[in-house]
Amino acid sequence: MRIGISGGTNLERLGGQLEQAESEGFSGVWFAGATGADVLTTIAVAGRVSSAENIELGTSVVQTYPCHPALMAERVKATSAAVGAGRFTLGLGVSHRMVIESYGLSYERPAAHMREYLQVLRPLLRGEPVDHSGEFYNVRTQTRAASEADVPVLVAALAPAMLRVAGELADGTITWMANRSALETQIAPRLRRAADAAGRPAPRVVAGLLVGVCDDEAEGREAAARQFGFYGQLPNYQRILAVGGISGPAEAAVIGDEESVARQLAGFVEAGASEIWTVSVPVGDDRRASLARTRTLLRELASA
Repeated sequence: MRIGISGGTNLERLGGQLEQAESEGFSGVWFAGATGADVLTTIAVAGRVSSAENIELGTSVVQTYPCHPALMAERVKATSAAVGAGRFTLGLGVSHRMVIESYGLSYERPAAHMREYLQVLRPLLRGEPVDHSGEFYNVRTQTRAASEADVPVLVAALAPAMLRVAGELADGTITWMANRSALETQIAPRLRRAADAAGRPAPRVVAGLLVGVCDDEAEGREAAARQFGFYGQLPNYQRILAVGGISGPAEAAVIGDEESVARQLAGFVEAGASEIWTVSVPVGDDRRASLARTRTLLRELASA
């Protein structure tokens, strides 16, 4: 089972984090964009200070609206060069209305915005010229240097229109707050159909999950609700929670003892996930021991 973990923002500890993750058999380290730090800079530094050579480094995710796709292409190429060819994956997302409008930007028609963003960004990453006139971007550039390797691009896609864009123009999706039912009934099949119709390879489905290993499931879900319940207030997540037949982030979390969590994670793979990206939920009074217990199981599953 391909399992990735979340990366931190402490630049002094990044090298050791990546080396440990690689030695433990994890497939990737994913860096959240909503941390108050520039995630591409964080990843570029991580790639330079670490001796890890093979582990994938990705964003989950970088907002599109505040960064023009031409500038994003230059930043991505620099990040890819810093970490080494073939190791960086760009996860993009449109974020949420309340966030984007707080910047003074319009959040109208986010799927159409993402479509144009990719139509400009992906050719630039390949070093191709762009002549694009659209609703959101008018870009005319000459050929630029390509990145050292074609950087994979994943789109945070949960709704049908965004899944269609991801399938047609990206390499897959990276999800959050989607349970097994939502993945199986909406995300994976819609994404595959869009990719097939566009003649593209089978798309990646990176399932972002809250995971907590504990003996008391009720206590674990209460901890997930307390720490991550705010996600349930955002309309984009409310919709995918409803698709999955659940009402909040605690129900979307993978909680239980070792056997239960292993079984639940395997269920996501059966439902269409190509890999899992985990955020650990500390349960109980001993936060460190709880996180260690969860990581031990994830490490065993990743190495199996």
